[in-house]
Amino acid sequence: MRRRTLLKNFTSLAASGLTLSLPTLKLSAAVSLPAHTERIRCFEQNWLVRTAADWKTETTSSGEVLHLNVPRPQEADPRAPVQYALLESQPLDCFTADIEVRSAIKSVSLIVVYAWRDPIHFDYVHLSTDAAKQQPVHNGVFHVYGGDRVRISNEEGACALANPSEWTKVRLVYDGSTHLVETWINGQLNPSLRGVDLSLGAGAIGLGSFFNTGSFRNFSFRPGACRPA
Repeated sequence: MRRRTLLKNFTSLAASGLTLSLPTLKLSAAVSLPAHTERIRCFEQNWLVRTAADWKTETTSSGEVLHLNVPRPQEADPRAPVQYALLESQPLDCFTADIEVRSAIKSVSLIVVYAWRDPIHFDYVHLSTDAAKQQPVHNGVFHVYGGDRVRISNEEGACALANPSEWTKVRLVYDGSTHLVETWINGQLNPSLRGVDLSLGAGAIGLGSFFNTGSFRNFSFRPGACRPA
């Protein structure tokens, strides 16, 4: 009955010469991204990636280096990183991870993934040559939960990669009991890279980039160590 009344009202409006503007409802398909099913090995660990050929492991005098050679930007549906290597381990809810990163690109961003549940549910720390005050979607902690990435950290603090061509030391500490992640850059706590996400807990660690290429070395992690050293 209600539908007939609405149709009758629309017909009356049209007959009177009035224009009725109706809102458009945009329906989107269920969000999904390809899984990480191929395996590479580096730092004496197995890593899962989407395309193994995009990555290269090099042995140097300073140890193994993991190179991400092919960028794969995911700019929509959802706008979230996809190009990262996931450490093959049990889900971690308390750990300290150390890594050194660099890139030959002058303006670059690299990421450290944590609390990864699946390709559309995870958090990541975004390390950038931009300060967050300059570019709010860079240099921060971001949350992916079935849609586009969202910033969950403040914008105070310096950029993480002041000299991207040089190795930068990164320490990430995650405590799943408080859902707090904190990040140190060359030994200094960076307030832009500190955040809390109550929706995710234990998950995988990953290394990669949203848009760029880069290199990683001296990776180590300590499960159960979720208090700053």
